[in-house]
Amino acid sequence: MLSTRSSSSTETIKVEEKSNAMAERMPDIPNPDPARYSAGEWQTRVDLAAAYRLIATLNMDDAIFTHISVRIPDTDVPTFLINPYGMMFEEVTATSLVKIDVNGHKICDSPWPVNPAGFDIHSAVHTRSPNAHCVIHTHSLAGMTVASMPEGLLPLNQMSLHFYKRIGRYSYDTIHFPEHEKDRLVACIADHPALIMESHGMMTCGPTVADAFFYMYYLEKACRIQVQVMAGARPHIPMRDEVAEEGRALFEDRHEQKRFMWAAFVRKLHRDAPDFAC
Repeated sequence: MLSTRSSSSTETIKVEEKSNAMAERMPDIPNPDPARYSAGEWQTRVDLAAAYRLIATLNMDDAIFTHISVRIPDTDVPTFLINPYGMMFEEVTATSLVKIDVNGHKICDSPWPVNPAGFDIHSAVHTRSPNAHCVIHTHSLAGMTVASMPEGLLPLNQMSLHFYKRIGRYSYDTIHFPEHEKDRLVACIADHPALIMESHGMMTCGPTVADAFFYMYYLEKACRIQVQVMAGARPHIPMRDEVAEEGRALFEDRHEQKRFMWAAFVRKLHRDAPDFAC
């Protein structure tokens, strides 16, 4: 009987592993220039280009402004990828991304400029938060609206529970960004996956592009719902603290959701706009 149960348990694990592999499947996108891009850099380029396209598809972009940045793995010194300055998010491709150092200076032969001032915010997070390998900053209409509300993000809906007591706030005290402001911004993020930049926009970060995108996707949804609820000028249904805590804890434990959702979005992008991986 012990042997039977063990065999059954092993088979169950195998079925689950097979199901997970199916949910995480993504198109194989060959490295076009292995001499130029390491395997790690190429995969990072593909992931980041996908994130830019998806942010545009979901109407979270702001013309040529704001950024998504990611640290390239396995480099001797901190090295990052960012969008070419002047290019719409919907135009970004894996090979057009610009490689930069921690100060936002180009370290590749891209014909496109970069916006070092725009990277200031990102570099502050990358260099001070070891697990923030990907940083997404948006100026979406809903995000900026909620960022202008003194209440911040409210627990009005299930989407917002991802951020219940897990989102920082950074006050808009100056347009300039000296070193002490970088320290203050990162202190406001603390160990949260998201940040409200008051009167400015939203930021999410994570150890992977998939993590940061997952949080921005749901942060944007929560903001859009809040804006619509408050625009109705009707009382909203309050959510009890214990329910919000329970929901947040449940979402925190479902790590596979980020991987599964990211893979699904990349497959959709590969169907609808496969040139992102060029």
